[in-house]
Amino acid sequence: MLIGGLSQAGPSMLAAFFASLVEGVEALTIVLAVGSTRGWRGALGGSFAALVTLLVIVAILGRALTLIPLDVIQAGIGVLLLLFGLRWLRKAILRAAGSIPLREENEVFVRQTNTLRRPGRAGSGDDGPWGDRLGFATSFQATMLEGIEVVFIVVAIGAGKSGLLLPAGLGAVAALLAVIVLGIAVRRPLSAVPENTLKFVVGCLLSAFGTFWVGEGIGVRWPGADWAMIGLIVGFLAVASVSVRFCRERARSVLRESGDVLS
Repeated sequence: MLIGGLSQAGPSMLAAFFASLVEGVEALTIVLAVGSTRGWRGALGGSFAALVTLLVIVAILGRALTLIPLDVIQAGIGVLLLLFGLRWLRKAILRAAGSIPLREENEVFVRQTNTLRRPGRAGSGDDGPWGDRLGFATSFQATMLEGIEVVFIVVAIGAGKSGLLLPAGLGAVAALLAVIVLGIAVRRPLSAVPENTLKFVVGCLLSAFGTFWVGEGIGVRWPGADWAMIGLIVGFLAVASVSVRFCRERARSVLRESGDVLS
């Protein structure tokens, strides 16, 4: 029983951790840009206000889900996780294959900094109780946008089966603490974090969870019960890896054909 529980609790925690880490890095990049150009009081105040708002949303969603039949939750949550997972996985595959450019946190940081920078120093007329108003609003919006996606993923993972909300929540909290510590330590974009690799893994994890919960919701009897989750994760990783090679070869073929036409 303990081993069966770990077969789902472990992937639940990993999925929540990596998903939260990716979104946290993206939010942190904007918060750092706000802090360095508009002042740290507004940047940190906006992030703190957004985190409190997200905690309230988690409490409301978690309580509301207890009123819905389990099979309905599993099917609905499975579809939601599949939408998240396949969207992340598609972009990660295309980026790994070179079909679309990688997201560079340094470029995002520079772009946000240039947008927020203005003549004069922050605090010269647009300050509120939480510091610079524009900085507060930008930081709040960035944290909320990235955080809402994390909230839905964590709640979705936790709602699929009793006892999974705690490991999913712990994974998200661990990622948040990791991002905060790294942000304090470096105070610059976390460009060293292999974001596309993380999204590749998270896409596979969420897609596997989604497939499993949809099956549970419609009455599928998975071989090996909870252990089928591990097989689904491995299967998605294998298919995604093959897809990267296929897309890469396809892109090379298109380039060769273009070169032949031009010549």
